[in-house]
Amino acid sequence: MSVECFLDTNVLVYAVSDARAEAGKRNRALELIASADFGLSAQVLQEFYVTVTRKLKRPLPPPLALALMDQYRVFPTVPTDYPLIARAVERSVEFGLSYWDGAILAAAEVLEAKTLYTEDLSHDRQYGSIRVVNPFRSR
Repeated sequence: MSVECFLDTNVLVYAVSDARAEAGKRNRALELIASADFGLSAQVLQEFYVTVTRKLKRPLPPPLALALMDQYRVFPTVPTDYPLIARAVERSVEFGLSYWDGAILAAAEVLEAKTLYTEDLSHDRQYGSIRVVNPFRSR
């Protein structure tokens, strides 16, 4: 299965943030979720859960976080298996990235995404077949 783009964890987290200073990012994240043909990975969902239940100024209750994750089940989601782990290591070595960023790229490749929306990698950089876009940059 292929998708237009892949959403990194920070997009999903901003979508639920109630921080006043992040209102613009929240609106942009909600816009992407509502309109993009996107995919996710098990890693993204795991990081989402940990972040929204433990790291937000006002953490979400676990049942609410799980309910939100349940809504994302309709989108293609790449599982973490050995081939993905091996590809993540290859990508991290090839591009000089952390393993976790390599895993995001590897999952995006599995879904044949052309764009990765994230604020964690260099904006407008090409990593193999995937172009990184920071959707929260001032335009």
